[in-house]
Amino acid sequence: MLRPRITPCLLVHQGGLIKTQRFKDPKYVGDPINAVKIFNEKESDELIVLDIDATRLGYGPNFDLISRISDECRMPLCYGGGVKTAKQAEKIICMGVEKVAISSVAIENPSIVSEFASAVGSQSVVAIIDVRKKNGIFNKGYEVCTHNATKVHRLNPLDLALELQELGVGEIVINSIDLDGSMQGYDLELAKMLKKSLSVPMTMLGGAGSLDDLVSLFDTVGIVGGAAGSLFVFKGKYRAVLISYPTPAQKFEMCQNII
Repeated sequence: MLRPRITPCLLVHQGGLIKTQRFKDPKYVGDPINAVKIFNEKESDELIVLDIDATRLGYGPNFDLISRISDECRMPLCYGGGVKTAKQAEKIICMGVEKVAISSVAIENPSIVSEFASAVGSQSVVAIIDVRKKNGIFNKGYEVCTHNATKVHRLNPLDLALELQELGVGEIVINSIDLDGSMQGYDLELAKMLKKSLSVPMTMLGGAGSLDDLVSLFDTVGIVGGAAGSLFVFKGKYRAVLISYPTPAQKFEMCQNII
């Protein structure tokens, strides 16, 4: 039986592990390799690691960091950050990484997705779509952003997701800019809208502040991935750094009422 995936998402900035709020105000929370070791012990379903500097600053994948993380990681690993070519994706997969995440390159040149899928297989290509709500009384809905939310694209997230799916993406991660680091819960309306139209696996990221938020996502949407950053690295109202992850018993209980 298929079940939802619960995935920590680690953000790397200048070689360190950080957490942001609405893609701003990065807070250092530790060493990425140490975090991977802890999530190994806690038997995480999988792990997403994103180098948030690469695209914004215009450099390619940090292959040294990827190698060190992959050597340590004992769970399926998805890596993103600066991946612009199918050849880079092949190199990353050959280093033991299961999935390669792309964002701006797929949004600005969608046809390149087919090249990635041909090179490493659709199952290894993940598209991350960063979205936020539009501002203004007469300007409703959602818009797509890239480059750490500094570049806005006049694209509808659903239309973009469907196009990338058709071109060969094997999974789509929807990342809420508005809810990033808020720990106020997922955007369930957005999740429902996308889930009913997509056929590839979908993961929601942004907003989880408790295991109940994951339960609400699964109960509302069904079998999707629930990814989170703050939930798994902070504890308490003062956001003390403490890496955590639900136990197998907790995960079993959380998935009892999936629609």
